[in-house]
Amino acid sequence: MTFFPSLPQHAYSAKQVRENEAQVAQLQNISMYQLMEQAGKAAFSVLKKNSNYTKKNGAQKLLVVCGKGNNGGDGFVVARLAQQAGWQVQVIVLVETNLIKGDALQALNHYVNAEGNIDVCTEKEQLDEIISQIDIDIIVDAILGTGFTGELKLLFQQAIKAINDNAAKVLSIDIPSGLVADTGASSSAVIKADKTVTFIALKQGLLTGKAANFVGELYFAGLTVDHVFTEQVRSDIYLLTQATKPTLAPRKSASHKGDIGLVLTIGGGQGMPGAIRLASESALRCGAALVAVCCAENNHAMVINGRPELMLAPSNIDALKVSRVLAKAKAVVIGPGLGRNSWAKNHYEFAQSLKNKIMIIDADGLYFLAQNPTVNNRRILTPHPQEAAVLLNCSVEDVEADRFSAVNKLVQKYGGICLLKGAGSLICNGKQTWINTSGNAGMASAGMGDVLSGIIAALCLQYSLQCDDLFTAVKLAVYLHGKAADEVALKNGQRGILASDLFLPLQQLVNE
Repeated sequence: MTFFPSLPQHAYSAKQVRENEAQVAQLQNISMYQLMEQAGKAAFSVLKKNSNYTKKNGAQKLLVVCGKGNNGGDGFVVARLAQQAGWQVQVIVLVETNLIKGDALQALNHYVNAEGNIDVCTEKEQLDEIISQIDIDIIVDAILGTGFTGELKLLFQQAIKAINDNAAKVLSIDIPSGLVADTGASSSAVIKADKTVTFIALKQGLLTGKAANFVGELYFAGLTVDHVFTEQVRSDIYLLTQATKPTLAPRKSASHKGDIGLVLTIGGGQGMPGAIRLASESALRCGAALVAVCCAENNHAMVINGRPELMLAPSNIDALKVSRVLAKAKAVVIGPGLGRNSWAKNHYEFAQSLKNKIMIIDADGLYFLAQNPTVNNRRILTPHPQEAAVLLNCSVEDVEADRFSAVNKLVQKYGGICLLKGAGSLICNGKQTWINTSGNAGMASAGMGDVLSGIIAALCLQYSLQCDDLFTAVKLAVYLHGKAADEVALKNGQRGILASDLFLPLQQLVNE
């Protein structure tokens, strides 16, 4: 998913938008039909301005597929504007027209009065006859809006499948039909849009999880009421973007490595040196002054090979307890490559006994936490959806069905800060939830989460010097992690990105 162009700072539930848009419009002396007209104009503007939707020769061939609600009304406005601009326009309505009411009916009548034609398609055969045409340039999806929450009617499923099977570009109005606006969960069929233009306020379900497979490039149109809307309606969900990401204070000229601090990383069980090496080196690259690695003894040579700046902590717990590195450690990362044997369990339990340490728990560390749940407000959990499901004793499907609920439940159950990884990663402290906008599909590769754990540890050290704000440190870590991967992808493409490829851009980003 691409965020284009700039987006607002807050995101909202569909209910918040539905319950407040009329009041906000009234405050601005704008009727709901005028909002519909503005929405249609905004959507048509996206079609006109984007080069992917413009042919040099000949009129554009546009198909607009409408439902009965206000989303369909927006589609009728787009159809009328396109016809007036000289485009070849076809409109399909998926219900009998006597079911269309209110503002949507007014928009339909304006289109028909402007000599627009419609085809009422309530059978699959009718749909196939039109949508399967190979000479359609663009399809506008105006079937279902943000009010959709349940299962699709069979006809809508068939229409969505036919649209997705067509080679034409697709623009979705407000939200791809079949996607749930509050959660990003998908129904039995979802429009796979090339572009989506959403109105008045960002809907939170557009921004995380499986929504990334359907939204395409996301545009926002405030329809002149967005500023009033954000003033009137409170939201605890924020977008983490280049504009809203935190910053690191410059280092003091007389900084000492002891002032900045040491990160202790614990993991790398027998035969698994890679994960803890990645976490440890990323901590160094992101500004940790010292990093000591506690791993299985037979992994020592592999972990420090080619990176002499890393220190080795004792593998034995008794020796670790009295070691200098433990005494100096301000932050602990536990879990990357840890394993689940007795050595791993003993080290996990020891790490949890430590007081006054910033604790980042990842990977196998999360497995042990799920076996013995505890609450600690001084730690950071970094699960992917499957790990989150284990922590919450539910299915992965349950987590992905409502990621916002899942990340809040994790904080309620375990305390501290939770980062629910995946497309549109969510960072939550129980009061606010931030949606990350950096990163790309190339990050679906081994070791990316380990690198992130190291970044978090390093930035937590540095923020503890500034203001002891771990939540801010985690937000910056997540954004920079994705941004580094974006820079690698921009240069070399998404396929084949290695976790260690992020080290160089990460060093550059933390120094911006």
